[in-house]
Amino acid sequence: MEFNLLIVKQYLPVFKKAFLNTLYISMVSLFFAFIVGTIGGLCKISKNKLIYGIVSSYVNIIRSTPLLAQLYLIFFGLPYIGIRFTPFLTGVIALTLNSGAYITEIVRSGIQAIPKGQAEASLSLGMTYFQMMRRIILPQAMVIIIPPLVGQFVVLVKDTCLLSIVAYTELTRAAEIVVANSFAPSEGYLTSAFLYLIICYSLMKLSTYLEKKKL
Repeated sequence: MEFNLLIVKQYLPVFKKAFLNTLYISMVSLFFAFIVGTIGGLCKISKNKLIYGIVSSYVNIIRSTPLLAQLYLIFFGLPYIGIRFTPFLTGVIALTLNSGAYITEIVRSGIQAIPKGQAEASLSLGMTYFQMMRRIILPQAMVIIIPPLVGQFVVLVKDTCLLSIVAYTELTRAAEIVVANSFAPSEGYLTSAFLYLIICYSLMKLSTYLEKKKL
């Protein structure tokens, strides 16, 4: 079966819209997931047992259940109790909570990789806990966590393919539309895969640039 570029050209507006939608929802979800993960990582090293217990439960529940099940629960389950979200908001919430749990562990491990002596020295100089974290610990931890963090970002981008089940027009949904209308699976799915490759490869190159800049 030959790859027909004319079909791809015909559906270029669909792929363009899906590409921009995928970028947009990925960036919004990445932003909130990073915030959730950073706060979660700080809570995971907290000596407060209640805070530690709540965050640990959140991380364990999210990491022990598939993203698909979480999407179904948010989009199809919550309406039973009167809570409804648009496909976009469903995607943002699910991707943020899912990726945030993994970023929590990444941030925690990065912070704990910094020698304890630096924290003790900072506190002995009169810094508050938050000053120590902002000026001493977190800047160093960020250098350590860049590779796994970008890896998780790439996973999040690829996970957007599951949003097709809630009728959000991202790249996989675009491929399904092309296949349904033109019966051209190669043109639909290969084009979609190529566009995912562009996004993910760009993220990985950004990671390499940031690592070199920090070092």
